[in-house]
Amino acid sequence: MTAAPALAPGLMDATAPPERRGVARDGVRLLVTDRGTRTNAHYRFFEIASVLRSGDLLVVNDSATVAAALTATRSSGDALAVHVATKIDERLWTCEPRGPVVNGERLNLPEGGSLVAIAAVDERRPRLWYAAFDLPQPMHEYLARWGEPVRYGYVTEHLPLRDYQTIFAREAGSSEMPSAGRPFTRRVLRELRERSVGVATITLHCGVASFETPERPAMERFAVPAASADAINHARADGRRVIAVGTTVVRALETAALADGEVVPASGWTDLALDEGYELRAVDGLLSGFHDASATHIGILRAFLDRELLGDAYADAAERAYVRHEFGDVHLIL
Repeated sequence: MTAAPALAPGLMDATAPPERRGVARDGVRLLVTDRGTRTNAHYRFFEIASVLRSGDLLVVNDSATVAAALTATRSSGDALAVHVATKIDERLWTCEPRGPVVNGERLNLPEGGSLVAIAAVDERRPRLWYAAFDLPQPMHEYLARWGEPVRYGYVTEHLPLRDYQTIFAREAGSSEMPSAGRPFTRRVLRELRERSVGVATITLHCGVASFETPERPAMERFAVPAASADAINHARADGRRVIAVGTTVVRALETAALADGEVVPASGWTDLALDEGYELRAVDGLLSGFHDASATHIGILRAFLDRELLGDAYADAAERAYVRHEFGDVHLIL
């Protein structure tokens, strides 16, 4: 296979026609990269059961997506989009104003709500801000009434919140969909059960990712329950593979893993950043979407694949017009 420049931003078409960008999950394609043989193979996602082995364990994120995009108004009367990101406590959240703000600036919200921008999370890259919200209802109730799903320019349709949910969604809290789980359907899960492929769950509430500039992943809340930790440890003890469905799952499991790879029940915050020098302890494989070169997810992919193999995989996907981002195709690394 001919190597290509690693992860050039134009590798895949982000302006695919609407029928390829829609939410028809049966149309999702699957690129499978084998780290051992350094080869790629191509499937439809609904064939994934035939790719996996009996006894493999998939670990999925059961966080549900909330309508985290609000329209705020400055004191000047100008509108400003605000993406609510991560809960610190009932009033204090991180958020992403989609335009410049200053310390102490007050922004008005619908129904008499407001927020005050307290400080940038990282002064060197003032994209995310700590903000104090004053709302007439708890945040998730307020967002359900006044918010919209976070939508980026490459998504040309205004889709309802239900289209930003995965089949595993249980606990509301993600500002962006844990999208690696999006292609799973009841049919796929039935075929996985028939092949004795297990499914365990963790929860990690996704914040707001960066597509404009590379940056360290933000801190996010997670929980690895005891039942899932036990399932992972039994799989590893039996020599069976543990495959993370999404980079969020990798962060949660590697945060909860001890030095010997044992996964313990855990909850709290993770600020784990993975890259090519990171030695994976708990995870053997990864199912992920396709990402821009500047996305924070790329570092995690490099913990699984060296730059040459990752570049080759993305070049192969580009040649076949795979689609990236949350409504696109997916990549399984084994």
